[in-house]
Amino acid sequence: MKLTKLFLSLSLILAFVLSLSSCQSGAQSGEEENLDEIVSIQDDPIYGVYDNQVVVRVGFMIPDSKLMAGDTNDNNPVTRYLEEITNIKVIHAWEAKGDEAYAQKVDLAIDSEDIPDAMVVTRNQLMELIKQDKIEDLTTFFEQYGSELIKEMYDSTEGVALAEATFNHKLYGLPNVAINADSPTLLWIRQDWLDRLNLQAPQSLEDIEEIAKAFIERDPDGDGKMDTIGLTGYKGVVYGTKPQMNGYDAIFNTYHAFPKNWVKDNEGNIIYGSIAPENKEALAKLADWYKRGLIDKQFALNKETWDPIIAGRAGMFFGPWWAPYWPLVKAVSGDTKSEWRAFAAPLDVEGKFVTHMAPVTDRYLVVRKGYEHPEAVIKLLNAFTRLERGLDPNKKVAKLEEFAAQLGIQTRAYYPFDLLIDYSDAIEKRYAAVQQALHGKLDPETLDANTRQIYNQWVAEKENPKKDMEGWKSAIAYEYGVGILASTPMEQVRSVYYGTTLSMNDNWANLEKLENETFLNIIVGDLPISAFDEFVADWKRLGGDQITGEVTKIVENSK
Repeated sequence: MKLTKLFLSLSLILAFVLSLSSCQSGAQSGEEENLDEIVSIQDDPIYGVYDNQVVVRVGFMIPDSKLMAGDTNDNNPVTRYLEEITNIKVIHAWEAKGDEAYAQKVDLAIDSEDIPDAMVVTRNQLMELIKQDKIEDLTTFFEQYGSELIKEMYDSTEGVALAEATFNHKLYGLPNVAINADSPTLLWIRQDWLDRLNLQAPQSLEDIEEIAKAFIERDPDGDGKMDTIGLTGYKGVVYGTKPQMNGYDAIFNTYHAFPKNWVKDNEGNIIYGSIAPENKEALAKLADWYKRGLIDKQFALNKETWDPIIAGRAGMFFGPWWAPYWPLVKAVSGDTKSEWRAFAAPLDVEGKFVTHMAPVTDRYLVVRKGYEHPEAVIKLLNAFTRLERGLDPNKKVAKLEEFAAQLGIQTRAYYPFDLLIDYSDAIEKRYAAVQQALHGKLDPETLDANTRQIYNQWVAEKENPKKDMEGWKSAIAYEYGVGILASTPMEQVRSVYYGTTLSMNDNWANLEKLENETFLNIIVGDLPISAFDEFVADWKRLGGDQITGEVTKIVENSK
């Protein structure tokens, strides 16, 4: 580790000297090409360029964007830039469009003897590759070639991320890192409606109930019609891991129920969270709200779950901190009088905000066993992670930004691997830095590029509200979404298991269907609340008990 830090320090010093030299030369000669100087030191094992070109065959997920004429998925400004600073040529062994198609391609590769030199896999695929002895032990390579930036990001998970890719003391994959802020579900409310009806911010379930009742009965939009919605919904009821729009995870969590997660009960036994008795209380509350019209009567029929929000009819919905990016930017663009705020609600009976958390990691970059240059895969990861975090010192980065702006994409769409790594508390860190800059405790010019952009957007939004909706969504998401997360103590519950057991392959699809249909039908009144007890019995009988035993054995053996 000390040797790695020495190499990194020397490379940064040399990079600085080269940049000074470039600036001086340009000033003397007036030649602009020196602005494109590539800061890449051949002797640097972290960010250096190879003397001789190295080829890496990868499995690639095709992005939705359309390239400009002459460019391809493996030959465009992003890929050419990464090749220029590393001398690593990336060739797509195969391509797939969408998560499902990509996963199928990986499965086919695992079953065959034609595995790409590197690819991103799921937890279950990682386990299968280890079992078949088809991937490299990256322990030594990562220690020697992994950047300090990436190692610090892994350290932010307190060792959990790397531990989940380590078996028998061998590191078999480089994991992504989930952002903690993406897990909690917040309650977003029309603040302008609260103000018009003289209502207070909610804390409890009862508060939410009163607000929903007022929103449907007291004409909060002032159009003289009874056409507003109290609380929207999602036909899947809960998401269980990272929240999206309109899931009722927060309602269940308030009752200390954690559906779609594997948790421990009061006796310390591992159970599937959806069959815990606390779910029955949450379902009864939601069924009551639906019956009384407090929940959108059409929520299970909407083409898109966010349709009522965009239409300006909804007063409340559950969603993540980033909801202003979508769908609120669309809703507010259509009605600039609308004001949305986030709340950590509802609280449980003890006044605590309880939330489930997503897995620390769920994807892994692996290297084919026998590939000659495992370090090249790590060097690519170093390069595009530094680029993604706005820390690349090369001037040519500006051209990549122009390319991304032209296509309306992010450069990450054409990185060789769909594996983003960040600090687990990156969002909170960014919020804290912006706050310090806003209060004069930190010079905004010292902020990294991404944080400085948010700071500028925040300031601009305060000076000219809703003038620039691109800036509005960042400013509102951080001021109110992240602001609530950063200021709210939370009781965080994480699933004890995220993988797939042997019996799940045969039974899980039917068990999930049974769960989803039962929960939805209880809420909309097609089934009585007593149907929950029948669901639990059926779930256990139809394979759930066997799966629970398998999960328990796996968790116990991993200790």
